[in-house]
Amino acid sequence: MPSSLASDAPSATSGSAIADIQAWATSFPVPAAHSVQLGVGRTLKRDAVIVKVTTEDGLIGWGESHHGRAHSSIAHFVTHALRPMVLGMDATDVNGVWQRIYTRQLASHGIGAGCAIAMSGIDMALWDIRGKATGWPLYKLLGGASKPIPAYAGGVALGWQDPSALVDEASAHVQAGYKAVKLRLGDSVERDVARVAAVRKAFGEGIEILTDVNAAYSLADARRAMPQLDALNVGWLEEPFPAHDYRSYELARAYGRVPFAAGENHYTRFEFNRLVDDRVVSILQPDLSKTGGITETMRIAALASAHKLPVHPHSSMTGINMAATLHVLSAIEGHGYFEADVSRGNLFRDELVATPFAIGADGCVRPSEAPGIGVEVDEAFLAAHPAIEGPAYA
Repeated sequence: MPSSLASDAPSATSGSAIADIQAWATSFPVPAAHSVQLGVGRTLKRDAVIVKVTTEDGLIGWGESHHGRAHSSIAHFVTHALRPMVLGMDATDVNGVWQRIYTRQLASHGIGAGCAIAMSGIDMALWDIRGKATGWPLYKLLGGASKPIPAYAGGVALGWQDPSALVDEASAHVQAGYKAVKLRLGDSVERDVARVAAVRKAFGEGIEILTDVNAAYSLADARRAMPQLDALNVGWLEEPFPAHDYRSYELARAYGRVPFAAGENHYTRFEFNRLVDDRVVSILQPDLSKTGGITETMRIAALASAHKLPVHPHSSMTGINMAATLHVLSAIEGHGYFEADVSRGNLFRDELVATPFAIGADGCVRPSEAPGIGVEVDEAFLAAHPAIEGPAYA
């Protein structure tokens, strides 16, 4: 065994043992022309963590761990805490690898964001390997079928700006085929509502307007905003409050009809269980790169299915997550929108990998037919874009 810590793990079949795990923290600066103001601040740079798993017989799988605003720390966690736990395990045993990390880290030290994020990239890469080993695209391994998935224009885009400029930005996406857009709230309630009203007036009821507050509202803000958002027929109000502030979600439910959406900052099925039990969040948004990977997202989707709740996954920084999310959406019951990253100049989408998705005239996207997740990483890009330390938002 490559590590004594893995000595009690089940033996791998010939050639399928995990031989190595590497993680890169990578960044690029956001030029002023592409910077977006939203509830968490103005973008200064984009960060990501890329995970590569290699088997003894040379198969390579790629995954993405969310940066967690501490990308170098997350990459270090993958390499120095989790790698020794799973080296030598069977790369096809995704449940076994997940359980090993859970037993040795999450169960004994709590459901921490750092571990859940770090293990997500490993889990995703293992699913990529499984697909490549069989020659199947991931959605087939997950029990799904290729189908059109409705997409909304999202990502770090459509932020705080003059309403007329926001309409212009939204118009470009509508012309590209999108039938839904997500606007960033969390400014003042008056300015938030003015922006939503401008977009609704420009496009009428022909598009769906979704909104994301990035946890920037108080209860008083929500009380004032929600009736106005109802009148503008907003499809959902995403994360009006911090993920842990369950009481505010419960109290604010009475302020209007607009559905609450949350989940990108909830980790593993154990935290989603609370979201479901409280019965105030109508839309679940797990992120494959944050909540524990593809394995755990499928479990969360099963939980959602039991309660007839739709799943609209949150997308992370790179095309790896985006492509993987499409496969998951093609394989789950009650699937919702794909969050299409329309950020201007996102090199993690456009240069790190080949194009991870394409919007059709019907406003839908489809998963890749290539084996595994369907994208390959340009390691020269990683070498050319090392980690930039410091805050990503001003």
